[in-house]
Amino acid sequence: MDTHLEQSRDIPVVDETDVVVCGGGPAGVAAAIACVRQGVRTRLIELHGCLGGVWTTGALSWIIDSGNKPGLMAEITARLNQRDARRLRQEGGKNYAYDVEEMKLLLDEMCLEADVEVRTHTRVVAAARDTGNRLSLVITESKAGREAWHAKVFIDATGDGDLGALAGCGFDMGHPETGAVQPMSLMALVSGIRFDEVESYVGGSMAEPKQRLGALMTEIGVAPSYGNPTLFRIRDDLFALMSNHQYGVTCDDAYEITAATIRGRREVHTQVEALRKLGGIWSQMRVVSTGAQIGVREGRRIHGRYEVTGQDLLEGARFEDAVCRVTMGIDVHSTDPSKTKIVEAKPHRSRPYDIPLRALIAKDVDGLLMAGRCISGDFIAHSSYRVTGNAVAMGQAAGICAARAVLSDLPPHEVAWGDVKTPLDTLNQFEVTV
Repeated sequence: MDTHLEQSRDIPVVDETDVVVCGGGPAGVAAAIACVRQGVRTRLIELHGCLGGVWTTGALSWIIDSGNKPGLMAEITARLNQRDARRLRQEGGKNYAYDVEEMKLLLDEMCLEADVEVRTHTRVVAAARDTGNRLSLVITESKAGREAWHAKVFIDATGDGDLGALAGCGFDMGHPETGAVQPMSLMALVSGIRFDEVESYVGGSMAEPKQRLGALMTEIGVAPSYGNPTLFRIRDDLFALMSNHQYGVTCDDAYEITAATIRGRREVHTQVEALRKLGGIWSQMRVVSTGAQIGVREGRRIHGRYEVTGQDLLEGARFEDAVCRVTMGIDVHSTDPSKTKIVEAKPHRSRPYDIPLRALIAKDVDGLLMAGRCISGDFIAHSSYRVTGNAVAMGQAAGICAARAVLSDLPPHEVAWGDVKTPLDTLNQFEVTV
């Protein structure tokens, strides 16, 4: 491969702040708000043009494992209720759908109210450590050019563990034996159908509606690459559609992600067009939009000071420094479509288990925390804790820990658990009845 030697240049340091959060998805927003509420100045850097990550640019439209998450997750739920922007699944339970555009507005409002300093349209591309192995700055690229940002503590909420990798942390990705990763999926929003007419095809967790929709798609010649295509009701005339799997694509391969996004978009439009041609209840069905960002289930798992494992799920592990309790079970989407196009058989049962703060603190680099699906865990555990209700809970804990580190002039791994637990307990006093 040919190379080009880039000339050295001075990069302007555009900000020196207390905490920099990289990634403005569910974990990053929660981390930034929690930081500011502790009285520390916080910069939130996001690649896309809105906050929310997979909730918004990914058009996920569905929040899992949020019912037992007080604090910021409960605040978000309550404020979605106030906007009439949340819909419980009709089969019962605490998972719910939400209006993507309302979520964008809500997260903007919450960050502005908290005085989070938001910078969108900006990608983190490099990181630097000081002589003491402490992360000291990140470098970004945007329309404003190449810029440097100093902070006392950093939080990687990129989902894929981009900051941790750039900073030199060790990480794992994929199955430990095969290296295979869970498939990506491109979400879509669809309209032109009515809930009272398509109810038998709609269901977030029920098997029968998914099987019915999959059988119909197969019958009309558009068999989905995801074996359990799902319609989620957002409003009576607005739905989210998850109907594709993009297999074998890793988070660090831009060529493959590009191809996967194109395939997913084409598949969604082909499916909807075929359903529309059926006429009847489907005759006005249209794609409103597809996700601006394909949904990535699995990226890097940054090495932390504790690794959450499948054994923890089996035992229902409890930890003194627990930041949340995960109730989502093992959920490995097919890594080999020749065997199944749905989810793989569970290797063992799981029980609700705790995520310890130590799994959110980087092992190889000081001054760095992780929040969301890039925390320290193995392949099986990750398939459970990766969902977004847990991401918010991890984010608020990482934010509080980062703030306490700044206020006490300590690296995060030296902050006493009690100094995190007290403000976390205070934040978690906010609860909502789902």
